[in-house]
Formats: sequence, C-alpha cells, structure tokens
Amino acid sequence: MLNKIITISRQFGSGGRTIGKEVAERLGIPCYDHDLIDKAAEESGLSREYVAERGEYAQRDSWLTSVMASGGWYTGLSNQDLLWTVQKKIILDIAEKGPCVIVGRCADYILKDTANCLRVFIHADMDFRADRIVNLYGESADSPQKRLKEKDKRRAAYYKFYTDAEWGDVNNCHMALDSGALGIEKCVDVICEVYRDMPDKD
Repeated sequence: MLNKIITISRQFGSGGRTIGKEVAERLGIPCYDHDLIDKAAEESGLSREYVAERGEYAQRDSWLTSVMASGGWYTGLSNQDLLWTVQKKIILDIAEKGPCVIVGRCADYILKDTANCLRVFIHADMDFRADRIVNLYGESADSPQKRLKEKDKRRAAYYKFYTDAEWGDVNNCHMALDSGALGIEKCVDVICEVYRDMPDKD
C-alpha cells in the first residue's frame, strides 16, 4: 500500500511552510521542511547554509563555490547536482516510512510515481506576500517585490532544470490555493479535507 503524502510547493512569502506545518499537526503526521536541510547537509557533507540556500534555488556552482561549500574537498562534480541526488534519496526514504507532509524540494515530482501523493501549490498576490516577508520574515522593507520576484525566478529555474516541468503549472498539481484570498486557515481546512477523502492506492 502506497503511503499518503502531501507535497507543498509554494511561492516565496505565500505561507506555504506555515500551511504545511499546520496541516501535519492537524492530521497527526510528520512535516518535513527544515529537517530535510539537516538530513541533506549530514549526508552530503555540504554546509547547512549551502543546503538551505541551494536546495531548491537555481544557481550553478563555480569551482571556488564548490570547494568552499564542501570544506575544501572537491570531486569535480557540481555540489548542486550532488545535493539534488541526496535530497531525492532522502525524500524517497521518508515517503516509504509513512504518511507525511513534505514542503518544497521538488517532492511533488520526485514522488509522482512512488507514493499516493496529494500535490498542492500555494500562491498569493504580490502585496500579500510582500507584507508577510517584511512583517513575519524580517526582510527589508526596501523593494520586497524585487526580492519576491528573484526568489520565485530562481525556484522556478531550479524546478525546470531538474524536472523539465514548469513550477507552479496547474497541470502538475492537484490543488492550487491562493493563501491571500482564502487565508492560511482555510487553506489548511481544504487540504486536510481532501487528504482525508483520498482513496488508498496499492
């Protein structure tokens, strides 16, 4: 029997991480977010800071960046490619253990053929997200829209590079929820309701 997994992809500042945690808490299942960063850093030998920044954002490594991220040890391979391989293995292993919520890291693509997966994309308009990153994330109030566009662009490029699919495309998800229009709690309600109604799959 395939485990029922919720994957949450999200625009920067949309509250997707918060929604994922609240969904998991309500359903009584684990939520993997920062845990993935810690696991990937441990298994890859890369610094946690590198994994946190490069684990779902596109930016090809230079030789110097690769050496610095790995503490001076360099194989000639891109650390970003190494990180993708490690994260993929971790996500597959997690999905085998039991039902859970996984935030980001291309988990929707990685698990599309190996889990009973509810794929969710969280988005919101620019004003809602700009307000969140300034007042909740502590981002600078100077041009938050520019920061949002930059992060989303890099996230989309990373997704495209490793999956050859379009990040945020409704054809790649079961639900696309506007957290600005619906509110965080309503998004949690909807996801939980749909998850509970999901049929089991062999």
